[in-house]
Amino acid sequence: MPTPFPSADLALVGSTFLAVFLAELGDKTQLATVAISGTSKSPVVVFVASASALVLASLIGALAGGSLAQLVPAELLQLLAAVGFLVIGARLLWAASASDGLPHN
Repeated sequence: MPTPFPSADLALVGSTFLAVFLAELGDKTQLATVAISGTSKSPVVVFVASASALVLASLIGALAGGSLAQLVPAELLQLLAAVGFLVIGARLLWAASASDGLPHN
């Protein structure tokens, strides 16, 4: 029986699945799903809704990434993503330290 992916794409499917699966373990998405499911009487509905949201977010990312990759070099995209994560991390650390009740100079 033929597979839906050409043999060259099987490695891409596997590496993409593994990267996203490992990135999502313990992520905010999974924690939110656990919290919602814990307060719901319909964990299957929570699963379907959260899986649908993740599929849609991934579709948007894949489409946007494909379009951006044609306009901007991959190295620049990686640099921009790294800088973005550093800025977000710095802002979160700043907000956490500002709310700890300790004096700051």
